[in-house]
Amino acid sequence: MESRRAEAAARLKAWTRSRFGDVTVMVTELESASGLHTVVAFWTANRKHYHFRVRKALEDVTQADVPPVEDKDALAMTPGVDCRCC
Repeated sequence: MESRRAEAAARLKAWTRSRFGDVTVMVTELESASGLHTVVAFWTANRKHYHFRVRKALEDVTQADVPPVEDKDALAMTPGVDCRCC
């Protein structure tokens, strides 16, 4: 099971990099009252922070769940704001 999760995380990181360029990516799966969801945070070389959430378990996330590059600005985190995911 752990190897499937690791493979799913590696795929999601690769998809995120292919969509948003040379970024550092962190993937985590969180449990909430509404079930499992996956959070992806990424940083550019100039340390700008972005993130998005997929309301699916990590192993169920597909490439289609990664937001389009046109939405990158909407994914940006405001400096000093705690996103509670990373």
